[in-house]
Amino acid sequence: MVRLFIFLVVVLALGWGFSWLADRPGLISITWQDHLIETSLMVAATAVVALIGLAMILWWIVGVIWTSPYSVRRYFRARKRDRGYQALSTGLIAAGAGNALLARKMSLRTRGLISADQEPLIHLLEAQAALIEGKHDEARKKFEQMAEDPETRELGLRGLYMEARRLGANEAARQYAEKAVEHAPYLPWAAQATLESRSQAGRWDDAIRLLDQQRMANILEKPQAERWKAVLLTAKANDRLEGDPKGARDDAMAALKLAKDLVPAAVIAAKAWLREDNIRKAASTLEGVWKLGPHPEIARAYIRARSGDSTIDRLKRAEKLEAMRPNNVESLLAVAQAALDAQEFKKARAKAEAAARMEPREAVYLLLADIEEAETGDQGRVRHWMAQALRAPRDPAWVADGFVSEKWLPLSPVTGRIDAFEWKAPFDQLEGPVEEGSLAADTAIASLPPVSEAPSASKVSPAPKVAPVGEAKAEEAPKPILVPIKPAPQEAKPAPQEIKPPHRELAVAAKTPASANVTPKTGKTPENGEEPVPFFGRPPDDPGVKDPEAGQPATRLRLF
Repeated sequence: MVRLFIFLVVVLALGWGFSWLADRPGLISITWQDHLIETSLMVAATAVVALIGLAMILWWIVGVIWTSPYSVRRYFRARKRDRGYQALSTGLIAAGAGNALLARKMSLRTRGLISADQEPLIHLLEAQAALIEGKHDEARKKFEQMAEDPETRELGLRGLYMEARRLGANEAARQYAEKAVEHAPYLPWAAQATLESRSQAGRWDDAIRLLDQQRMANILEKPQAERWKAVLLTAKANDRLEGDPKGARDDAMAALKLAKDLVPAAVIAAKAWLREDNIRKAASTLEGVWKLGPHPEIARAYIRARSGDSTIDRLKRAEKLEAMRPNNVESLLAVAQAALDAQEFKKARAKAEAAARMEPREAVYLLLADIEEAETGDQGRVRHWMAQALRAPRDPAWVADGFVSEKWLPLSPVTGRIDAFEWKAPFDQLEGPVEEGSLAADTAIASLPPVSEAPSASKVSPAPKVAPVGEAKAEEAPKPILVPIKPAPQEAKPAPQEIKPPHRELAVAAKTPASANVTPKTGKTPENGEEPVPFFGRPPDDPGVKDPEAGQPATRLRLF
């Protein structure tokens, strides 16, 4: 565009000059060697312009002839370079497509057309071709050569890092990533790998410093960077809680400023405040996170903030949490558990049943079984709630990459990802049917069997004597092996009572189909005058009790 403008200006200037001369005619006289030459001014100007143009043409012809050998060489060199780049492009595409034969062929052709010193991509093509052919040693040598060249250092380190990860050499991969970060901290893969390796080694300060550098280089978005920093600060606070509570408190509170709903940070901050006997600050911190999202760990830390509180005081604190977030499952469960500890069974049952109607899950039914065990001691009703717990959905837990942990962790133990743990129900294949919804809870509550009375002597075989509370333990009957019998209440006569099964441990350990729950069999008088086997559990007329005469042994007791 500029050249066209200059050309137009020159043409207009020449035209204007000749027009100016034409309007002012005149003669020019030249005396040269006794000769007088006279001509008009216009002719003289035209002759001068023609001579200048002829001189320029002659100069161009001489220049072309003089530089023709170089021009020829440059033409053929450019043609060869173009063919080499075409082969290089074809080889890279073939390597990306997995065509090892074509990639190797184009690599050799490129070597013959282009020098590797001029084009570093030739090393990349050869390394990719070696990887496709399975020649990993050759590929590593190429990557090492590329890592020594400043132009291809990052590319070579990337290749070496991937090869180390493939071989499981995590330490070597970490070194390659850190070396890449030293020269180019803006590389996302190197920064991410270095950040995870420093976190796995517990170098929280170095990890936080690197995270800040990534944030300043715009490698990470601001929300993600703040979330990860909060996770790293929480992990650092957890490590410092025992030795430096004040430092742990500062780190945990800084994490809460970045992620207000981070439950582990709130729990650690509350523990640190309690180490300083500042209950008000601890409660305020827990209440702030509880209002955003109720969590059982928050409830436990809040209710048991003061170790010297009575069960009634803990119940009041649980009710305070419920007032903050009413109609919430975690609030109802916290109040129900506190009421159970305070022996207020009516309130505990009401809250637990309300939680079951809202979200029937394993913990709700287990809590109802605990309430039943403590209030009535009826094993039939306990087994009823246990059966519901076996069919109910699992409780939420800390889950990351399919790994379920009892406590929160900053990194995934499977992949090493930061902030991988989520509070959710773990996925698991259950053997029995899973019932969900409030209808299942209403059905379970409606089908609760009535409290069974003590078995009468007419329906049960004679039982061995049981010593009252505080007296010596009764003699053990012969086979089968029996567990100690629960003593009767003080206002009643000593009588054989139902045993207390470890229902929670059995339900949490594994979920089995409902058909696997077998009730104890009735007593049977052994032969040869041996002592009769007493009956423990449901009365013999209960539908769940099988007849010992049906061909099954009655001397073996199976609970659940």
